[in-house]
Amino acid sequence: MTQTRRILIVDDDADLRNALVEQVDLHPEFQVEAVATGEAALAAVLDSPPDLVIMDVGLPDLDGREAVKRMRREGYRRPIIMLTAHDSDADAVMGLDSGANDYVGKPFRFVVLLARIRSQLRQYEASEDAEFQVGPYTFRPTSKNLVNAHGVKLRLTEKEAAILRYLHRAEQQPVARETLLKNVWGYNANVTTHTLETHIYRLRQKIEDNPAEAQLLVTEGGGYKLVAGGSPGGRTE
Repeated sequence: MTQTRRILIVDDDADLRNALVEQVDLHPEFQVEAVATGEAALAAVLDSPPDLVIMDVGLPDLDGREAVKRMRREGYRRPIIMLTAHDSDADAVMGLDSGANDYVGKPFRFVVLLARIRSQLRQYEASEDAEFQVGPYTFRPTSKNLVNAHGVKLRLTEKEAAILRYLHRAEQQPVARETLLKNVWGYNANVTTHTLETHIYRLRQKIEDNPAEAQLLVTEGGGYKLVAGGSPGGRTE
């Protein structure tokens, strides 16, 4: 199963907004939400941050570029693609300077926008700002933290964070032990599968309600995988 990415579309043109929702909905890798104003977009991002925002410049309540600036000031670091009917170089520079990651001029072909969406998501997931959802936790690889719904941080070691990041990128596909060893520890003859199993054991102690019956970090196919939608409570220290 492929991980679902949440897309927020912000555009006051109802026909375009509805058409984009219909087009995005055809792709099971995405879950889409749409709003018509900048203030509604700010509220949506604050309530439940989407994986990517598509932001029109010409909104009825405030300039889309100002909405982007406010999102960035409030800590939203995920990709933003701006849409505008003005496709000059100056407009592109203003949009990017506001904090947008990409800029698409109207009219556009949906296949082009779709390619930009996927490209931005790939770049973000490889970046230092990346945050991922791991079951009930927000995972921040750079700071090596898992944060639960109550804001409690679970500290991870460097290797634990690297294991989770690699398994997350596998998108719920099992990863063989040897593959994890090679990608987390590199070609180190002194590292064995026992080392990996010890780290998996410690991770489960941190994130699973019952580590002996893992729901989130499971053993499968001669390796391990992360299961989306797992609901362990984890530790609260």
